Parts: sequence; C-alpha cells; structure tokens
Amino acid sequence: MNFLRAASVIGALLIVPPAMAAEEWGLPDEQKTRFEARVVDVLCELTGNCAADCGAGARQLGLLQDDGKLVLPFKNAVPFAGAAIELKDFCGKRVIADGLFTTNNGYKLFALQYLRESPAGKWRRANRFLSDWAKRNGLSPTGKQAKRWFAHDPRVKERIAEDGKLGLGPAADRAYFNKQK
Repeated sequence: MNFLRAASVIGALLIVPPAMAAEEWGLPDEQKTRFEARVVDVLCELTGNCAADCGAGARQLGLLQDDGKLVLPFKNAVPFAGAAIELKDFCGKRVIADGLFTTNNGYKLFALQYLRESPAGKWRRANRFLSDWAKRNGLSPTGKQAKRWFAHDPRVKERIAEDGKLGLGPAADRAYFNKQK
C-alpha cells in the first residue's frame, strides 16, 4: 500500500507543469528575478490622472511592489514592443512577474517574460503584443509584415512622416541623408 501511495505522489509530481523561469538574453548586468506586485496605471499612480481600466492598454502600466517601489517593464519578448498589452488584463490585481532586471546607462530596467495572477494563476508568456498588433491591423501574426511590425505600423509611419526618421523633422532628415551619400 505504501508503494502505491508513493507511486501516485511521484506520478502527480511528474504531470505538474514546471514553473516558468526567465530566460537569459545576454543583456548588460542581467539578473533573473521573480516578484509579486500590483498592476497600476503609472500616470494615475504618479499624478492622480486615472483612466477606467488602466486605459485599456493605451497607457504605460507598471508593477507596484509592497515596499512602494514602482517597476516599469520596458519590454516583452517582441522586438521594440512594450509590456502594457501583457499587463492590461491585470489592472489593479496582484501578479507574479518573472523576467530580467538589467541596466542601461546606469538605469535599472525590467524585461517582462512571464506573468500570472497571484497567488496561483496560470503562467503565460509575455509575447501577446504581436498577435494583438496583427489582429488590429488585419494581418496574420506569422506573416512577414507582423515580424517587422515596427516597419509596417500605421502609427509609426505617421510619426516618421511628421517628425522624420531622426525625430528632427523631414528637412533635417534630407540634409543628413544627402550628406551621407
């Protein structure tokens, strides 16, 4: 009987999915980390300018730890994408965030890789930006345009048309790029 009980416990442990864990990306001073926090609308937290449902993903979202530290996730697993899309479903809720702290020019940054509702929600990868972007733009998330979303995003194209590729205006772009020829 003890053998059967031990076998059933071992069998149950084998089918339990492993806990998510951050993957190293080779970033400067990277440190794998996991912490619990509450998802907040950063603008609301800092100024009192609050939007319903944390702005539904249109505002910068952060992770407020119990000690009062506000962590701003700067990206998810998609190149040049932020983490607001990953956090918007958890507005006001406690989560467990798993990712990498790194530094850039002396600033400590957090790259979100996995997320779950606390205390025991289901883990999910922080990679939803691309599928959400493709859906909003009527494209396949596996297509060529989606893989280079930043080159095909209408908002990015509009901003470049207004401010130029260098952010200094179209005239500055022309002068600079003509000089490079």
